[in-house]
Amino acid sequence: MIQVRKYNIRDKERWDDFVSLAKNATFLFNRDFMEYHKDRFEDYSLLCFYKDKLIGILPANIEDGIVYSHNGLSYGGLVIHTETKFEKYVCIFENILKYLCENNIKTLFIKELPSIYSNISSGELEYIQFLLKAKLSKVDISSTIKLNSIIEFTTLRKRGVKKGVYNNLKIIEVSKMDSFWEEILIPNLLNKHNVLPVHSLEEINSLKEYFPDKIRQFNVYDNEILVAGTTIFETNKVVHTQYISGNSDKNKLGSLDFLYNYLISEVFKDKVFFDFGISTENKGKNVYKGLLFWKEGFGARTTTCKTYKIETRNYKKLELVFI
Repeated sequence: MIQVRKYNIRDKERWDDFVSLAKNATFLFNRDFMEYHKDRFEDYSLLCFYKDKLIGILPANIEDGIVYSHNGLSYGGLVIHTETKFEKYVCIFENILKYLCENNIKTLFIKELPSIYSNISSGELEYIQFLLKAKLSKVDISSTIKLNSIIEFTTLRKRGVKKGVYNNLKIIEVSKMDSFWEEILIPNLLNKHNVLPVHSLEEINSLKEYFPDKIRQFNVYDNEILVAGTTIFETNKVVHTQYISGNSDKNKLGSLDFLYNYLISEVFKDKVFFDFGISTENKGKNVYKGLLFWKEGFGARTTTCKTYKIETRNYKKLELVFI
């Protein structure tokens, strides 16, 4: 009774409306966000219908005959509405795998949505991985603060905040990313890691125009000179730091400690979670120790984001669940 088909441009409004009401989605699943990098990812997003009613979507791309959910996003998975109960979720997922299998897609990599981003309980996917004998292929760790039970800042972080106060630093929220990208972020990433930001300046400014209340930029100034900044992705429950960077004087000035104390204690104090983002690389096998130490100094503790490898032919295992 469930029909699955690929997304096409005529589905945009329907897709976005579904995302806006889903229990386990953020603005990253909006088509205007997903398609900023459509030149780098071949879309293979799926829609699931029951009696012509849209009941599930899977943001996805395809590469070398393998489907991923979604390599251009921080997280993914099957997106559903609050009223969808477990049995229907299993049925939807079974039909997605069957559709992929029948279209000669042997493997699906699915990147789960961390639990902190769901509006209500959403543990269906984890259980289904067990049923399907899915292989855990990657685990990233992020550092997260639950804002109604904040752990006290460490002495080093408190000292950094005091330096920022002493140096009379100023924090300003700005509408354009240009100065932070060009003066701080790009030079730092090139010097330290020989890489560029995931988002080009043109891309992040375009996304900021699409989502002005969701993507926010906070810069730190020392006597009118830009010395640090951060780019924030704000969702219903979670504040996520997409980019963090400061100039060579950040420890001397206390610019980043000063900035994050302000964001945690004042700007976003009414959110549920403050997520600093991942500190891992090499498919989760290595951790940036210094970066993790800095984040945990604010009281952040570990949240995981798991990626599973699923053989689509195993969809038949889901037929045997209910007794």
